[in-house]
Amino acid sequence: MIALSPTFCSELDQLFLWRRDVRHFETRPLPEGLLDTLLRQAHQAPSVGLSQPWRFVRVASAARRARIRAIFETCNAEALAAQKEERAGLYARLKLAGLDDAPEQVAVFVDTETQIGHGLGRATMPETLGYSAVLAVHTLWLAAAARRIGLGWVSILDASAVATALEVPGHWRLIAHLCIGYPRAPSDIPELERAGWEHRLPPGDVLLER
Repeated sequence: MIALSPTFCSELDQLFLWRRDVRHFETRPLPEGLLDTLLRQAHQAPSVGLSQPWRFVRVASAARRARIRAIFETCNAEALAAQKEERAGLYARLKLAGLDDAPEQVAVFVDTETQIGHGLGRATMPETLGYSAVLAVHTLWLAAAARRIGLGWVSILDASAVATALEVPGHWRLIAHLCIGYPRAPSDIPELERAGWEHRLPPGDVLLER
C-alpha cells in the first residue's frame, strides 16, 4: 500500500466533509470527457468476488428524461400525501430532484444474474451484489466531489418504471438515479440539515461495543 502524506489525509478529510447530496444545479455542461473519467473511476470500486455488477446508463435522450421526470412527479405526489401534517409543509418546500437542471443523468443498475466472480462471497449474503453497486455510486460521488462536481441521488422513483423507461434487461435492478453537474451553492452542511428536516447524529450514537 502506498504511503500517503499528512497533507493528502487532511485534504481527504475535507473531501468527505464537502461531499454532499446536491439538489440545486447549474445548467452548464461538464467538460468533454469528464463524465467518462468519473465513470472509469467508479469502475474501480470494490465488489464482492470481483463481480463488478454495476451497470451504468447515461440518460441523454430528452424523451427518456421526460419519462423519468414524470415518474418522479407521480412518486413525489404520493410521498407528499403520506407525510404527517406537521412535516408536509416542509416536505413541499424541499427541492428533491435535480432532474430539470443537471446536465448529466446516470442510472446505476445491478446485474443480478452476472456470472462474473463465479458467485464468490455472496452465497450466504446475496445482497452484497447490490451493496457492491452502491460502492460504485459512492466512489463516483467522491471522484465528482474532488473535482467540485455535484451529485444528487434521486430515490423518489418507481424502480421498475425507470427500468422500463430505459429499456434495460429484466434482471437489472435499479440502485440509483443520479443527477450530476455543478452545484449552485456548495456547502459543508447537508441541505436537509440546513432546512431543519433532520440532523446528523454524533458518532457515539451509532457505535456499540460487545
